[in-house]
Amino acid sequence: MKLPKQSIKSGLIAGLLMVSFATLWGCGSSGSTASESNAPSTSTAPESGAKKFKIGVSIPAADHGWTAGVKYWAEEEMKKHPEVEFIFQTADNPDKQIQSLEAMAVKKIDALVILATESSPLTPAAKKLKEEGVFIVNVDRGFTEPIADIFLAGDNKKFGQMSAEFMAKKLNNKGSILVLEGIPCTVNTDRVEAAKAVFAKTGIKILDSQSGMWNQQKAFEVMQTMLVKHKQFDAVWAQDDDMALGVEKALKEAGKANVWILGGAGMKDIVKRVMDKDPMYPANITYPPSMIADGIRAAVDTLTNTKPEELKNWKSKSIDIPIELVEPSNAKKFYFPDSIY
Repeated sequence: MKLPKQSIKSGLIAGLLMVSFATLWGCGSSGSTASESNAPSTSTAPESGAKKFKIGVSIPAADHGWTAGVKYWAEEEMKKHPEVEFIFQTADNPDKQIQSLEAMAVKKIDALVILATESSPLTPAAKKLKEEGVFIVNVDRGFTEPIADIFLAGDNKKFGQMSAEFMAKKLNNKGSILVLEGIPCTVNTDRVEAAKAVFAKTGIKILDSQSGMWNQQKAFEVMQTMLVKHKQFDAVWAQDDDMALGVEKALKEAGKANVWILGGAGMKDIVKRVMDKDPMYPANITYPPSMIADGIRAAVDTLTNTKPEELKNWKSKSIDIPIELVEPSNAKKFYFPDSIY
């Protein structure tokens, strides 16, 4: 199957990450439906008699663009490892994700790769698996306790800082804005706190801040409510491209098409509009959903290359995926028209 051009960039990122993984580990050289994957690929199977590892992969349901991208990249990566038995499940809310983790525990998984629907409610469930000896790779949305053996995510504090600095510069450090927050989790907290810290040093006033749950329809509804209360403002800090599209719809219906929006995550349609110098989208921030593939690869490589006694004394690792500002001058570099997202 021909992969999207984005996979080229993903491969480069993954390659850089694996250099870091090898150094750190001391190695040699995205509804409530659930599914399981053991698709074939060209990877080399283990020698006869070698243990076949069982890895659980738990992610949010593909209910918007970014999580659809997560599901795609998870499935693509699992195909590359026929030597591993994967239990792949998606969930559309924390309760269903907790249930899927409980089911994985019954099946005696060796490792768990998880992108949590929400941080707080999933922490106890992941902690229980950790106490049962399961190796935990946490991708993107962190837990509220230091549970993960490997935590792999975009630099969300940098995301918040960089996006707010762009907005402050474009507004000449003055004016008023509306803020949309995401799902309650460490990702949202890091982004929002970092952005607000930047805005606090300027003359920019935040008129309102509400959660759009990283969902286009929810963001549309939230923005409609905000527009009733706030008639005059200069821009919207949306932090996410799905929410940005919901904001755009509400703004246009209210006759405010002159207000610009700063989203994030590098949705191809938004990046194209940045590239085309659409005044409503002057910039974007990258946040690749392909990071789930890096998490799966990290789990496979760790179980394969680490002795059981070393796993028992494992020291937690944290890997940040670089965040970049997308502007008209460099947007072509981030535009992948054949990408899933």
